[in-house]
Amino acid sequence: MSDTSASRPESLADLSVEELIAFMPEGNGRLNDKMGVELVEVSAERVVATMPVEGNTQPFGLLHGGASVVLAETLGSIGSAIHAYPAKIAVGVDINATHHRSATSGIVTGVATAVHLGRSSTSYEVVITDERGKRVCTSRITCALIDAPGA
Repeated sequence: MSDTSASRPESLADLSVEELIAFMPEGNGRLNDKMGVELVEVSAERVVATMPVEGNTQPFGLLHGGASVVLAETLGSIGSAIHAYPAKIAVGVDINATHHRSATSGIVTGVATAVHLGRSSTSYEVVITDERGKRVCTSRITCALIDAPGA
């Protein structure tokens, strides 16, 4: 997409998943593509995505904790970007994760729920579950909202 004001939406809030991915400069993001992250639902209040366990494991065959953090950061950052646009951009400043149980196969689902949508920061709780609905990881991400270039 070119960077003219005519091609820039007034808001990201009403875009579909496909439209949002098409709007972002790197699409879904190279790391997300490598890890198989697929967005399912996007809004400032709630972002949902899935990720396969296969290909995202540590040497013992368990879902890598870093993969869970990647999924959590993706979700919180997307929700923050939707909230911040167009005057501001979101940059991650803090993330933590508690790993509750392992996953060895299948798909995990991350659901990011806004805890705080402010003028200068956002925070999300991200719950990652396995296919049985069992909680694998709980994460919290905070993003700073800074002025967008040219805003």
